[in-house]
Amino acid sequence: MKLNHIHILNYKNIREAKLKFSSNVNCFVGANGMGKTNFLDAIYYLSFAKSAVNVVDNYNITHGEGFFMLQGEYTDDYGSVDMFTCSLKQGSRKHLKRNDKDYRKISEHIGSVPLVLISPADSSLVSGGSEERRRFLNGVISQYDALYLEAVMRYERSLKQRNTLMKREEEPDWGVVDVLEDLMAVDAKLIFEKRTAFIEEFLPIFQDLYRKLSGKSSELVDIEYLSHGHRGDLKKLLIEERQKARIIGYTLHGVHKDDLDFRLNTYPMKREGSQGQTKTYLIALKMAQFLYLKTKGEKRVPILLLDDIFDKLDADRVSQIVKYVSGDDFGQIFITDTNREHLDSIVQETTHDYCLFHVSDGHIISETYAADTTGND
Repeated sequence: MKLNHIHILNYKNIREAKLKFSSNVNCFVGANGMGKTNFLDAIYYLSFAKSAVNVVDNYNITHGEGFFMLQGEYTDDYGSVDMFTCSLKQGSRKHLKRNDKDYRKISEHIGSVPLVLISPADSSLVSGGSEERRRFLNGVISQYDALYLEAVMRYERSLKQRNTLMKREEEPDWGVVDVLEDLMAVDAKLIFEKRTAFIEEFLPIFQDLYRKLSGKSSELVDIEYLSHGHRGDLKKLLIEERQKARIIGYTLHGVHKDDLDFRLNTYPMKREGSQGQTKTYLIALKMAQFLYLKTKGEKRVPILLLDDIFDKLDADRVSQIVKYVSGDDFGQIFITDTNREHLDSIVQETTHDYCLFHVSDGHIISETYAADTTGND
């Protein structure tokens, strides 16, 4: 998948930008707070119909304005061209279109523009709670498996309804609870099976990539999937915990409690990893996500966004990453950094086309354009 050009109106501090891109490497340089991350977030929004940063959609509208609009033209791996448009007015619901036709449900769009974002916020995968790691699982699997996404959404609705009943002071209608638990058990089984299959397929890719990026074959990394699903049918667990759930007011068991145990040399990454090791671990994890998504179905080469990933990495690790993303395994890449030298080292390493942009106070200006980029004349 390639993003040919984008039109941004009133998105965060970017009042307007119309940009054309290289089909390979696109670099954005500027000081912190100038809008580099906001620009990548606009591309992210066109893939997932939500921001990677702001949970509340209205927060993405430029201060003093009443709406934002994002529009991008994409070419898939077979040469088909699609235009995706997403807009939001203050106080209204968002509109998402493909070639000027509204989606019936926004969830139908997920996976249409496969994308992987690597950013400093990824540190929460190690330091944060289990919900961050479940979000990682959902973010990968949902991009290639619509049945999984539907199951997760149904499960969350049933869970919310069950929790509401458990919180009430009066005795709940146990017949309704029983129906909700049946629904949860069916969806939990599918979610557990698909998460299990993902980890089994993903782990060797991740381990191989970590060795390449770290340059240290002696460092062994692992991921263990922790789930109540290993204990069998969820319905039985839910029945056993009903009275306890009534006391505390929420559901104790289920795939909404799943977690991933990240390990380095058999020890928890959170406790044992140095700053550099943790950063390499996370970058390898997300790059492995990219390589994994390439294997799922047709027209699957994702767009890769790298937001300020070189901070706090030693020179050897930076060199390994530069060499890797400059190779033929990756498709279109968008990279931001405050350090022009990092970006220059990338474009010097690559034999592919590239564009270099400067970002200042929400204004994005093309500085350098090298070689021919198909569709970007």
